Amino acid sequence: MSGGIFTPLENLCELDNANCHPLVCFLCHEQYEHPCLLDCYHNFCASCLRGRAIDSRLACPLCGHQSVVKGNGLPPEDQLLKFLVDSSGDYEEDVLCANCDLQSTKQLDAMYFCNTCSQPLCAKCREETHKARMFSRHEIVSLSKRAKEVHKKCPLHEELYIMFSTEKKSMLCINCFRDMPVESRAHCIDIETAYMKGCEKLDQAVMAVKELQTSTREAIVLLKAMIEEVRNSADEESSAINALFGSMQEKLAERKRSLLKAQLMERLQRIVKQPHRLRPSSLATYDGCRLARTLLSLFLGFLALQGRANKTPHFSWLLSRMSGVASSKTLLATGCSSSLEKMPLPGSPVRKATMHRYISTKVLLAEGRETPFTDHCRDYENTYRALQSEVQSLKDQVQELHRDLTKHHSLIRTEKVSEILQKSLQVDVQIASQFSSVEMRRTGFEETWEETYQRVANEQEIYEAQLHDLLQLRQENSYLTAITKQIGPYVRSIARVKERLEPRFQEGKERTDPPESLLKICEDGSPPAKAQPR
Repeated sequence: MSGGIFTPLENLCELDNANCHPLVCFLCHEQYEHPCLLDCYHNFCASCLRGRAIDSRLACPLCGHQSVVKGNGLPPEDQLLKFLVDSSGDYEEDVLCANCDLQSTKQLDAMYFCNTCSQPLCAKCREETHKARMFSRHEIVSLSKRAKEVHKKCPLHEELYIMFSTEKKSMLCINCFRDMPVESRAHCIDIETAYMKGCEKLDQAVMAVKELQTSTREAIVLLKAMIEEVRNSADEESSAINALFGSMQEKLAERKRSLLKAQLMERLQRIVKQPHRLRPSSLATYDGCRLARTLLSLFLGFLALQGRANKTPHFSWLLSRMSGVASSKTLLATGCSSSLEKMPLPGSPVRKATMHRYISTKVLLAEGRETPFTDHCRDYENTYRALQSEVQSLKDQVQELHRDLTKHHSLIRTEKVSEILQKSLQVDVQIASQFSSVEMRRTGFEETWEETYQRVANEQEIYEAQLHDLLQLRQENSYLTAITKQIGPYVRSIARVKERLEPRFQEGKERTDPPESLLKICEDGSPPAKAQPR
């Protein structure tokens, strides 16, 4: 045997394809020599397993099972397999004829063995030397079928085995039988009877193993069928779950669409019922501003085609004025009290854009960069604070008039109402003028924005917030104008009643009555004259 160490088999099914002999080692592929039995019941030659142990553990080259060994030694020797190997006549390496010393092998030449002479014979010597009558009683058998004498004779007395002890489970020669106690001889039977009983027990064991093998195979088949059934059931359940999940997703999507549609309809209904006009939020991105400017240029081109090009500079002011008139009509319909409730106050949500614009402007000015836009922001802040203070002053005066009229029921002078109206119209003209001034700077700022793209987002946001704040301030002024118009008739009515009761108040009538042109402007709501655009 070579005794080399080979690579372990990756799959036990390779043993069937290897067509190995039951007495041949799987590693060296030669007949077992000192076969060792592992814990997994696999056998290998001692020389094939030597040196494989690591930390008192030996891995099976076939299945990888760990077997515990003492130190770096070897597993115990398999006595049964050793007996089978020794009993087998196969694979005799070198056979020498006892007569002619002819060396031959069993696989190549027919060899014989004389049990009487205990000598191997070749075919030629068998015919020549054992043909005489004196050799007629010699037992000559084939070399492969002969039984070795080592298994027939007692190693102690060198006598043939003739008895078998059922008590000690061992074979006995005639001398061993004589040396046994008398009471133990009752448990001895002849070798042939023991052989027959052993064969019967072996047949019974083989039948039991075959029955166990058959039942195991049936159990394996049943288990495979159950596994296949479970796999099919799992596939069916998976398909059912996927179908249910898909239907649930479809229902959820449909429900989502229906809820979204209902919510949108509800919002549209609320929007329709709103008494005030809606204003979209300011565009704070660069793309949104470009889109707004594109749409505005298209609309101005449409106005030019309609022959109204001379009115395009006043487009923004006309839209805001039309919105103010609509708000005034709404306020007249809802009454004086509701008008004051809808008036935006400082700190309300609509003032968030102003605060954001103020913070952004402050950050921009704190950078210390001297650009046309920063100069414009400084001028704008001063103008806006002045306009805002004037609007706030008018707002406080109107609130005081409303409080005196509704809660205190005190007499209000008509000249005060006229003064508020006149100041409101003046502030409106100033806001429109400032709005036009800011709007006219758009072209110059756009050229600067194209050159300095890094700051364009912040500057455009501040710019749009400025326009938004001016529109918001103008809207508040429109609310003040509308509320003042509503309070005016009540004040004049009370004044006329007071004049009838006390004629001494008639002397200041001509001074207190507002000019007819001023009242006409308040009632018509027409815009003041605008300067021609540059």
